[in-house]
Amino acid sequence: MFRMSQRRQAAGPNNGGLKRAIKYLTRYKYLALQPYLFLLVATLSQLAVPRLVGNIIDTITAGVAAPNPATDTQRALVTAGLAVVAFAAMRGLFAFLQSFTAERNSQSVAFDLRNDLFAQIQRLSFSYHDRNRTGQLMIRATDDVEKVRLFIGQGLLFLVQAVLLITGTLILLFTTNVSLALVILPILPITMILFIVFGTISQPLFMQVQLKLSALNTILQENLAGIKVIKAFAKEPSEQTRFNQAADAVMAQQITVSRVFTFLFPVIFLVASLGQAAVLYFGGRQIIGGTLTIGEWQEFSLYLIYIFLPLAQFGMIITQMGQASVSAGRIFEILDAQNDVTDKPGAVTLPPVQGRVQFNDVSFRYFSSGEPVLRHLSFEAEPGQTIALLGATGSGKTSIINLLPRFYDATEGSIQIDGYDVRDVTLDSLRSQIGIVLQETTLFSGTIRDNIAFGNSNASMAQITQAAQAAVAHDFIMSFPQGYDTPVGERGSTLSGGQKQRIAIARALLLNPRLLILDDSTSSVDLTTEAQIQQALDRLMKGRTSFVIAQRISTVVNADQILVLDKGEVVARGRHADLLENSPIYAEIYNSQLVDDAVEAESVVGQG
Repeated sequence: MFRMSQRRQAAGPNNGGLKRAIKYLTRYKYLALQPYLFLLVATLSQLAVPRLVGNIIDTITAGVAAPNPATDTQRALVTAGLAVVAFAAMRGLFAFLQSFTAERNSQSVAFDLRNDLFAQIQRLSFSYHDRNRTGQLMIRATDDVEKVRLFIGQGLLFLVQAVLLITGTLILLFTTNVSLALVILPILPITMILFIVFGTISQPLFMQVQLKLSALNTILQENLAGIKVIKAFAKEPSEQTRFNQAADAVMAQQITVSRVFTFLFPVIFLVASLGQAAVLYFGGRQIIGGTLTIGEWQEFSLYLIYIFLPLAQFGMIITQMGQASVSAGRIFEILDAQNDVTDKPGAVTLPPVQGRVQFNDVSFRYFSSGEPVLRHLSFEAEPGQTIALLGATGSGKTSIINLLPRFYDATEGSIQIDGYDVRDVTLDSLRSQIGIVLQETTLFSGTIRDNIAFGNSNASMAQITQAAQAAVAHDFIMSFPQGYDTPVGERGSTLSGGQKQRIAIARALLLNPRLLILDDSTSSVDLTTEAQIQQALDRLMKGRTSFVIAQRISTVVNADQILVLDKGEVVARGRHADLLENSPIYAEIYNSQLVDDAVEAESVVGQG
């Protein structure tokens, strides 16, 4: 699936992506126009200087040729010199203003793009995240946004400046000397053709740079997330080799891009030099013939620089435009991604839940393809009941609890809560009434208090403490010098697995949900702690409809219903005593775990 995504990206970026990114400037109305107004004033100031210089030279030439230089001539020189200084100062001031305001606008656009990306990534369903790697999403929210920002803040401004400067210069050249202006006119279409050709060649190369950079970032992200596993298996050398290979691929692609543009610039300068040589030749002939003054020739030469400088800038502009175009396409690929799970039109708010849950002939397959992981599943949970899900890995236990809060939608059949189809109610009203403790405990950087109150930021300290006590977490929390204000570190790295699990349980219980999902919530604790947590959970699950996934039968013996799953189907259901008598599969699991628990208990006693 990832390779298919790569092939779609390599086929070409969203050509309208850059235009859409530039349209973000329209959110700022007059502020978006400011840098271009300042640019116009700065460009006009710049264009005025060569004409003043030409006039000064002609004034000097005329004064030197005269028998007695007149006082008026000196006064004209001083006036012209002051005018040159004034225009230069004006150009400097407005050039600063254009750069500052353009940078401010580009940062605003980057801010909006990152916020939109983050909001979209938060909204996208689990199926999207299953198909896309974290590193790929991170590089788009950082490096790709920055490349778009650079073009909007610099490249786009330089492009407008180049167009204004070339257009204004051509107008002045033709008003100065038509025949000499016609000499350099052919340079422009030749140069533009070269830039179009190189732009066409370079854009796919920039796409490959971003793809290889994404791959490099993915390796980095995975290594940082799994650093303990890498060190435990002494895989640092092989991971370093893998990273080096990805870094080499990025460097090789960057060198390929540089090679293309290293060839481009000498060609552009060659064309510009040919144009300058033609001007020198034809201008010299006109001076000899007396149809062109020295001042006019100098003025023309300065304006000629204003033609060649923007042409040279086009190389940088095309580089930034190519990178920004590719990056914008990748950004809007995320922003345009369709969410598999959304509120349907007319979705209603789910009233306070009583807790009756029905699975009606539910089948489910991931990504709407492949073998179903759930097959025609039907059962009903009454309010306050505890439903235990038991089965081997891959039997469908996690899929059931993923369908209840609509992390995914059932492929066939329906799921109802108090008679409401979960697809007919809003996601917020559904999920806010379900407390969840997942198998992979996720804590966030911050304090223990912040993590417990994650789902209810308005909770009082008494409520937080009560939830922690119910989850058998209060004692170990208070053993820390800072108590509930103890930082947990990134992903809870400063806590043990059992401690993280109990904080996650407290976080779910603080919501006081009517529906409770516990996905193997005691898997990371020892037998003693498990017994403590189980006693607390038994008390707290009273009055709540609870779905419990457990690897150990000892944690679900008191469940109202136990569903034994195999390959997505319910192969046995009932209470513990009934299943032990009537289900060979359940009896086999139970007996095997009795042996395992006995061995573990003996080990604990022996260590004591």
